[in-house]
Amino acid sequence: MVQLVLLERISKLGVMGDIVNVKPGFARNYLLPQKKALRANEENIKKFEAQRATLEAENLETKTESETIKKEIDGKIFVIIRSASDSGSLYGSVTNRDAEQAAKIGGITINRKQIVLEKPIKELGIHKLTVNLHPEVTAEIQINVARSLEEAEMQKSGKTIQELKSEAEAEAEFDIAELFDDVGAAAKDDLELIEQDEKSSKIVKEAADEVSEEDLIQK
Repeated sequence: MVQLVLLERISKLGVMGDIVNVKPGFARNYLLPQKKALRANEENIKKFEAQRATLEAENLETKTESETIKKEIDGKIFVIIRSASDSGSLYGSVTNRDAEQAAKIGGITINRKQIVLEKPIKELGIHKLTVNLHPEVTAEIQINVARSLEEAEMQKSGKTIQELKSEAEAEAEFDIAELFDDVGAAAKDDLELIEQDEKSSKIVKEAADEVSEEDLIQK
């Protein structure tokens, strides 16, 4: 294990000034190069204590700025259009880079490294993402992944892709049933016309027969 003094709050590890023990890889690959900690030797501890007031003031300033940004973006929904199957599975995936770009199009600047995405998004729908604005400030945004803006609006209203699919199928079935009703009604009308024509022809024939009989009697 490696002993470090933290220069800022690290989730599940400690706050500024804490001396902590971490794995060498975590220290070497993240905390030290990102300047989030110093090796906890005598020289560095003295250096930290000398700069502590300045670091705390800077931390408070950036925290205040982050809280302002949080008010601006918290709860915002950004639309990403992607191709997908009828079952809702994407042909590809959505990453934090895509989320960063969608936010930018929406007028919000977020660094993709601040966006917490445990795994790529591979389904249509609305997905909640956490944005780490500051070690002590996080915001939540939503990514509305849809095949069209119209579908995105429907999803925003609370409908899932399965519900939208069921509605589309029901509407198609209704249209087919309505078509058969129209065809049936038209056929009925045609049959009634044929019957009327037959009745008219019969009446004309009967009248013609009566005239012929009268002519024969007179003769």
